[in-house]
Amino acid sequence: MTAMEAALADYLRLRRSLGHKLQTDGRHLARLVSYLDDIGEDTVTIRTTLPFVFDPALDPASSVPVKRLTAVRGFARYLAGTNPRTEIPPAGLVCYRRRRRNPHLFTDEDLAALIRCARAATPFQFRADTLATVIGLLAVTGMRVGEALRLDHRDVDWDDAVIMVRDTKFNKGRNLPVSPSTIAALRAYKRHRDRLAPTTTRLFVSLSGTPVAYSNFAVTFRTAVLAAGLGSGSPTRPRIHDLRHGFAVQTLLGWYRAGMDVEALLPRLATYLGHREPRSTYTYLTATPELLAQAAVRLESAQQERR
Repeated sequence: MTAMEAALADYLRLRRSLGHKLQTDGRHLARLVSYLDDIGEDTVTIRTTLPFVFDPALDPASSVPVKRLTAVRGFARYLAGTNPRTEIPPAGLVCYRRRRRNPHLFTDEDLAALIRCARAATPFQFRADTLATVIGLLAVTGMRVGEALRLDHRDVDWDDAVIMVRDTKFNKGRNLPVSPSTIAALRAYKRHRDRLAPTTTRLFVSLSGTPVAYSNFAVTFRTAVLAAGLGSGSPTRPRIHDLRHGFAVQTLLGWYRAGMDVEALLPRLATYLGHREPRSTYTYLTATPELLAQAAVRLESAQQERR
């Protein structure tokens, strides 16, 4: 381990002991340390930071440069305590305005095609079952993909149909009631999983019995999206996180169609999604034609009542 690698390990250990997860920052900083080692530098300076932050291989319109800069600034502040040659890059080096990205809302047909193509992407039946089960679980629960992949098989209450989500964003664990059909699908997958005698208690495992890696799942998901032709006419490609958007929209539509008090129920949806407050849920409620139609019906009904 080089001196920079040791310093990074100490920095991440300290920040994480204070409650910060730093998953994205950790990945960016690991790349930074590799880059500095490659060019023979032993500390962070503005001169060495700029080529890393403004890597020409990155899309300048993406949020990656500003995320890299934020991560580097935190690490540099830590290094400056022991290395006086360290320079903390100014915060304004990167100009970035967050733009809301319109999600791809998967239809039932989209999901069927996605799962079919994901299965076709691997010759191994168990791996195909893992991919299909994870995608289905994300679609019917709106879980974050990391939450699903970190599930322990003991986190599922098989009798009461409840999934316990732990170690999640904001350290906000929650219980998710699910349908009997969801439990049946998970139970069928677990039977195949247990035959592998996995080395982990994670619910979703690889062919070797180890936890499923997000990077491997993400690659297969993108391959399946392309193979299924999903979003081919759209400027943005469907993402895994769009399954979470779709769950939120479909839940709202179901409440509207059932004539329920959506405003009163929104805090429940926020809790189910693991948000700290309902306003965080609003960004998921894309103005789809179906939602706009429901809003128009309610507006017309309210106007008639006032006449």
